[in-house]
Amino acid sequence: MRLSPGSAVIFCLAIASAVLVALIPYREPDGITFWVFATPHRDAYIEPIAHWNEEHPPESRFTMTMLHPNVIEHRMISGFLSGTPVADLLETHEGIYPRVYHGPLDQIGFLDITDRLHEEGLYEQYDRTTLLQHTHRGHHFGLPITAAPALLAYRSDLAEAAGISDEAIAQIETWDDYFRVMRPLMTDLDGDGRPDRYLLSLGEVSIEAIRMLVLQNDGVLFDKDGNPSFANAQNARTLATLTTWITGPKRVATDVALHTSTGHKQRLDGFVVGTIITNWMLAQWKRENPQIEGKLKFIPIPAFEPGGRRTSTSGSTMISINKHSLHIETAWEMAKNLYTSIEVAEYLYRVAGMITPLKENWDAPFYHEPDPFCGGQQTGTLFIEQIPHMPQSPVSPYQNLAYSELVNAMMALRTYAEQYSIYEVEPLAIEALRLLKKSQEALQKLVDRNVFIGES
Repeated sequence: MRLSPGSAVIFCLAIASAVLVALIPYREPDGITFWVFATPHRDAYIEPIAHWNEEHPPESRFTMTMLHPNVIEHRMISGFLSGTPVADLLETHEGIYPRVYHGPLDQIGFLDITDRLHEEGLYEQYDRTTLLQHTHRGHHFGLPITAAPALLAYRSDLAEAAGISDEAIAQIETWDDYFRVMRPLMTDLDGDGRPDRYLLSLGEVSIEAIRMLVLQNDGVLFDKDGNPSFANAQNARTLATLTTWITGPKRVATDVALHTSTGHKQRLDGFVVGTIITNWMLAQWKRENPQIEGKLKFIPIPAFEPGGRRTSTSGSTMISINKHSLHIETAWEMAKNLYTSIEVAEYLYRVAGMITPLKENWDAPFYHEPDPFCGGQQTGTLFIEQIPHMPQSPVSPYQNLAYSELVNAMMALRTYAEQYSIYEVEPLAIEALRLLKKSQEALQKLVDRNVFIGES
């Protein structure tokens, strides 16, 4: 067989690349390996790990490596399945660790620490909701590093300029209250007949906001056996309510991205008044949108009904031990050393806005300092007050697919509302339930292929 000139060049380059890769020297990292994925986390751990290494013999010392989350995910999962090397200690976020839970319990690559938590008295020290977010089928596979309560950030400067008093804002309890009190801010500034400012950052593709609002309103996504159960009347009514906020004659919301330069500019320009964010999202705003300093304040998220929940949650990170590690006991001591350290907690709060789920540390003074970025409010105090009221997030290898299905239903529901000019909650809830049932059936078929999902 003759190769074309182009094919010959490609073939030669492939051979040369293979040879060069083979010649690259490779050396296993010294010590017990620890993978992390985020710069603030790595920086917070440098000093305590160095101190540990100074006090321990070579066989008990740690080598920390920061990798891209995708790299950790691929290397971790392939390693657990194939037996190739994986770090002894791993830090992963909620977009990664649930993927390990597809198989039977005895094939999950993380060490089961359930008994350790109870025997060492750690279980009662943690916020229960946060701790349960890192379980699977009743077993704990990691320690959480942060609680992630959510509040509503609003443009306090715009409210003040419009004569909306702090006293009026303090009386807000429900979403109806919020939209009524803030309604003067939703104005047509350029005279084109359309609002140039909306009261809430929310759209049919706002996956973070939709997720948090569904959970806030007692949304359930999976049953106790791990099967999808998001096609229920409560979730349908929530999506119907949100749809009336984003379209129709009573529209009060529009989508402004949380993590983009465009979204930061729109928020700075006052395109939206309120945004639901967690404590770690606030830290991102401080880094990425510093010009908005002094223009924000926080209130608990308005409830859907009087007496309802005033917070939600999004995002989680845990530290886990490779159950095949030769250094399980040492890795366990390091995990506790890092995740229960008040010095690490302070660093992560000041740099990344993270709040420890260890209840005994919530009184630490640094959590309760006035925050000039938010008009002098004690934002740490406000977030901590809501931790006990956070909803329980689902823990499933299919959770991200379920969140996507909520967004798909919202997109279809908005189209339906505009096509038929239906903008009332009750009829929209009927259509929302139909859409959710269709999505749930599709996801259930995928879950049914996993013969281990119902095992305990």
